[in-house]
Amino acid sequence: MPTPERLPPFFAASAEVQRARQLGLAIVALESTVITHGIPRPRNRSLAEETEAAVRSEGAVPATVAVMDGKILVGMSSFQLEHLAMEVDPPKISRRDFAGALLRKESGGTTVAGTMYVASKAGISVFATGGIGGVHRVGTYGQGRFDISTDLQALAETPMFVVCAGAKSVLDLPATLEYLETMAVPVVGWETDDFPAFYSASSGLPVTERVDSLEQLMKLALTHWALGFRSAVLVCQPLSAPDELPTQEMEPAEAQADREAKDLGIRGQAITPFLLKRVNELTGGRALKANETLLVNNAKLAARIAKAFAQGLGRIA
Repeated sequence: MPTPERLPPFFAASAEVQRARQLGLAIVALESTVITHGIPRPRNRSLAEETEAAVRSEGAVPATVAVMDGKILVGMSSFQLEHLAMEVDPPKISRRDFAGALLRKESGGTTVAGTMYVASKAGISVFATGGIGGVHRVGTYGQGRFDISTDLQALAETPMFVVCAGAKSVLDLPATLEYLETMAVPVVGWETDDFPAFYSASSGLPVTERVDSLEQLMKLALTHWALGFRSAVLVCQPLSAPDELPTQEMEPAEAQADREAKDLGIRGQAITPFLLKRVNELTGGRALKANETLLVNNAKLAARIAKAFAQGLGRIA
């Protein structure tokens, strides 16, 4: 069995992840902005533990990524998870932010784009998140001004499986899908023809491919990469009917949150946490419950994908 490449400078893997890398076991990367910015305390820590447990329940090893004390952590101890969950006003760390955060020895949560960077450098090919970032709706910060998430660029240039519940529904979903098309990112529906809208099972927009088995997914991804494409394969798993919030319920709440963000002048990395928090308030807490459910569901599916990939399922000639 080949020895895994050494981790880059500033990286530190947990003992569990080190062993998994040495043995070639299935590993799933998990982001940490859901801990620092997505889920309120103290639920953020317990949900992080549940998400990791969901990965282990399917026979894979979780690697929650974060920055702490001048190190990029690939896998976290229980103590480290607790420390991160209790941080007051921690930074969101995307790709541009690593150097400064490391030099300042900050403790912060990594975004989708930041986590994908770390996972790629650590040789991890499967990443689970809630919903990706995308193109924000025009008017969020004033007419004619756009905000495009770094997540989309990361998806365009990082070959890995990214499991999500679509894009966050507070975004401009048609524009987000158009960007993904431009950047040659396959948008794959897991047992669905519809692009999920985070809290809702369907956005009314189509995915580019549908798969109904791990073997189908492996063959699609491996063929995509064998053709020389370097983009991620975005695997979209919708919430089931009992857990989702219908779009007719979500749209008014999201529209109101958009208006309030514009009125308050909220922008940059602060916009998504504000919108998600406000939408949860406007739905009486139901949005948060849906978010928690989809995070665990996506972790389970990602673990199954990681096992299939590690075992060579769907290899092409």
